[in-house]
Amino acid sequence: MKGSSEPMPPAQSGPIPPGLQGIYSMLRRIYPDQPNPLQVTALVKYWLNGPDPLDYITMFANPGNPHEGVPAHWHYVSCGLSDLHGDSRVHNITGDDGPSGFGFELTFRLKRGPNENSPPTWPAELMQSLARYVFHSENNLCSGDHVSWHNALDGCNQNIQQMLMADDPQIPQIITPFGYVGFVQIVGACNQELQAVQHWNGPSVLDLMRTLPETGGAWLVTDMSRKKSIFEINPSLQQTVEEGISQEGSNLSGVSAKCWWAHCSAESIYKAGSRVENGTFVESESRPTSTTKSTRITEPSFGREDSELGDGQDSRLSNYSNVSELVRAKPLEAVQLRFNLEAASLLPLVLRGRLLHGRHFTFKSIITESAITLVSRDVTGTSVDENCPYAASGTWLQVLIPDDFMDLLISDLDDLIRPEEVRLPKQYVWPGRNMMITVVEDAE
Repeated sequence: MKGSSEPMPPAQSGPIPPGLQGIYSMLRRIYPDQPNPLQVTALVKYWLNGPDPLDYITMFANPGNPHEGVPAHWHYVSCGLSDLHGDSRVHNITGDDGPSGFGFELTFRLKRGPNENSPPTWPAELMQSLARYVFHSENNLCSGDHVSWHNALDGCNQNIQQMLMADDPQIPQIITPFGYVGFVQIVGACNQELQAVQHWNGPSVLDLMRTLPETGGAWLVTDMSRKKSIFEINPSLQQTVEEGISQEGSNLSGVSAKCWWAHCSAESIYKAGSRVENGTFVESESRPTSTTKSTRITEPSFGREDSELGDGQDSRLSNYSNVSELVRAKPLEAVQLRFNLEAASLLPLVLRGRLLHGRHFTFKSIITESAITLVSRDVTGTSVDENCPYAASGTWLQVLIPDDFMDLLISDLDDLIRPEEVRLPKQYVWPGRNMMITVVEDAE
């Protein structure tokens, strides 16, 4: 990121764009003793073809709240995902009763070291990276979502590699002349915490993290030196998660993932089944019959909660989780589903935590509009039924998993619960169902 650190303009200097002024006014109420905090500023603005969508990232010293287990920390707040200018240079003008730009800004809370006198700037680059994703995909980030990052957030601590999204506990939604702006806080997480979110739901796991001072207390301050997950700090929390999954299923309705699908012939499924070796599963049913061609998908790895749907907020392309998008779908005879290992490892979760509870799940590309939506028979408004379990609308595939196929899939895909033990590439074939799943390395 090309930028500079400099004080935030004082209240009396001008002109400050109205949308930016709205954010500054809120921050000055929270930090009245810090009228000129440091900022990271994009040297070449996004509307001038600069690489960084966020015009400014402001950094405050927050004393924390010892009574709630909140340590002293640095508080980062972005400016640029919302409409700062109101003149269409970056965002379409929506009026003052809708979202301003994307309708949110990002925040981040980083635990402050005892002798730290100035905030590190690496969180600013992290926030710019997320902002680039939002601008590129037009997918909003909402409280309860997760980001499967798989890299140390600060480039050093390999234990904090993932991100969860929460509402910022100090900054309420504001109304600017160009619409409303919420504030979504990035929360650093371990792999085990990300998996718990995927298997259960984001808000509940965040609530567990709020109970522990090691995970930042009530304000979810990220400690990059943390070595243990919440389940290592308090093993009883694992039982809480397992009970929640059993009773409620998973709220995760979709992820962006590396996946592809192909409309192939039933004959090719049968031939693939005849070549299978150990570890590949085949139903011993009669040989099916013929037809057709192919389509494809790509890329990883952002998770979307059910709670986003129907909340009245504009989330642009977030309706990838809505199976009713599959209107005027074309029936398909046979399909091949293809996933990288990370995406495939979610399939047991999808079956047990979603479809068994009468829900749906979508794997969607962040590069194209292609997607695979798996549905149970209890999902209404679909384009599939037990006589026609596969249908496509353009590059969007819908797959019905009927009850009598569910148990077999859960059993056959059980090894994906332990992805580190899976040898790639691997193929699962069900000739009697005209379906196969191929699991490949990322590069394939």
